[in-house]
Amino acid sequence: MTAVPTATPDLAPSRPQIAVCGPRDCTAAESDRAREVGRLLAEAGAVVFCGGGAGVMAAVAEGASGAGGFVVGIRPDADRGAVCPGLSAVVYTNLGEARNAVLVASADAVIVIGGSWGTLSELALARHRELPVVSLGGWSILDATGTPVEAALVAPTPRAAVDLALGRPGGRAT
Repeated sequence: MTAVPTATPDLAPSRPQIAVCGPRDCTAAESDRAREVGRLLAEAGAVVFCGGGAGVMAAVAEGASGAGGFVVGIRPDADRGAVCPGLSAVVYTNLGEARNAVLVASADAVIVIGGSWGTLSELALARHRELPVVSLGGWSILDATGTPVEAALVAPTPRAAVDLALGRPGGRAT
């Protein structure tokens, strides 16, 4: 009988948990930004949470796992064939879009890259929970009078987005 390794990754509660949200159908620029965000989060020691699918989710998982990071995919379904590569762990919720609430509730901060209806719901859920939200090329929201609503800190670069999400000096919102 072969011994089963008992070592587990360092998942101390002090490690920040950052959710990265964005569209399944993303642009090449959004994918590049997500990959860089994932790499930078992994290098900072954060646990990265994403939806575990295609697009921004796959790119952030690739960037984080490529840098040795721990990546958790929170899936809306139970389809094991639909997960992206690079995930360290997968939670199959079978909740559909309601999984967005699970994803956001697992995070200390949220970075949104690009925009889709699902991304907008994640931004809204994070704001409702009073979590820090950083937007990297994401949504602009107006109130009923047409006045911009400050829904997120706007970051000009992946590094600024990560610094803002981690509360590090040097993060600059625009």
